[in-house]
Amino acid sequence: MRMIVKKLNVIWLMALVIVLAGCGNADADLDSHGAGVDTIEAEPAKGPHGGRLLIDDDFILELAIFETGVPPEFRVWLSKGGEAIRPYDVALNVTLTRLGDEKDEIGFTVQENFLRGDMVIYEPHSFVVTIEASHLGKSHRWQYDNFEGRTKIGSDVAEAFGLETEIAGPATVVEAINVYGFVVPNSEKVRRISARFEGVAQSVGVSVGDRVLAGQKLAEIESNESLKTYPVTSPIAGVVTARRVNPGEQTKGRELFTVMDTSDVWAEFAVFPTDLPRVKPGQRVRVDMAAGSLQREGVIELLNTTAEANRSVLARVVLDNADGALIPGTNLTGKIQVAEHQVPLAVKRTGLQSFRDFTVVYALINEEYEVRMLDLGRQDGEWIEVLDGIEIGTRYVTLNSYLVKADIEKSGASHDH
Repeated sequence: MRMIVKKLNVIWLMALVIVLAGCGNADADLDSHGAGVDTIEAEPAKGPHGGRLLIDDDFILELAIFETGVPPEFRVWLSKGGEAIRPYDVALNVTLTRLGDEKDEIGFTVQENFLRGDMVIYEPHSFVVTIEASHLGKSHRWQYDNFEGRTKIGSDVAEAFGLETEIAGPATVVEAINVYGFVVPNSEKVRRISARFEGVAQSVGVSVGDRVLAGQKLAEIESNESLKTYPVTSPIAGVVTARRVNPGEQTKGRELFTVMDTSDVWAEFAVFPTDLPRVKPGQRVRVDMAAGSLQREGVIELLNTTAEANRSVLARVVLDNADGALIPGTNLTGKIQVAEHQVPLAVKRTGLQSFRDFTVVYALINEEYEVRMLDLGRQDGEWIEVLDGIEIGTRYVTLNSYLVKADIEKSGASHDH
């Protein structure tokens, strides 16, 4: 049975040689992509193991990246004149020249009926491949481009695209807990104002919503006893939030006005029992309005000692509100910073894109962009830790990286195994 299979493979290979000979130089592979290239080169000829066929006269080498159950590695099968060659009789070396002229030199050892590469072919599988083989004193050499996830964009075009880049390196990754709450008035800056002496309101000078200064007259009251008129003034600067008197009405000991200083307000967030052990006064909080792009920062001033009906505990953050944009009752989201991690290598989240089954950024070397597949760790709203996949000091795209992805997809760069 093995002899029959061997003969069938030999017949198939001989037929393929004839077809390739009729088609000209089958190994003159062109660069399969580039910015603005709309055509996609034909797939290279494949052998029975799914690898690329390289032919020099009657000497045939099949080179495949094998990754079933093992990290990606090269495997090579050989034949001459339609007959399989013993791997022991061939000296083989493969050089991979990556972007930036970095070279991987791969040697081979015999395993069963094939040659097995001695190093992992790490991602991206994007390189110029140079193969040198020697059999019975005769040398064979091939070279071809095997690019994926790579494109060239001129600096002037990159500038027009709005591409921005940074150097990958250390960063501070902030660990945060998400919380939800709302704006409430700072009750320590609310004043409820009554008449000093009972009497009749002769005039009222403010309405709800008016801003007043400290010492500003709110109303004039005629005393019931002395029949003299005296002013009711605001003890603080702020906004009139309640008016309970009109001209001609008796004061009757009631609160006439409420004035609230809104130059700062409280954000009160619900912290649930699972997160409570990690939350403490003094921790920084980034606050966002649930609707809109308004953002503030503050610290936890108070952590309530009693739980709410839903078992949460309120954490209070004092927020600057000099612009009056934070209106009491507004819904908020918050991120309580519970830890900071200094990591040796991180990239900005704005640069991340998807490529095949990977999360990637695009490295920039000269005017060429190429994917870097990332193994990711801790993350926050701005940074994400990189455990593997890009070197410290690599320049990568941080803004508008989707345009690089689109250019690569347009170019048709493939993943050749």
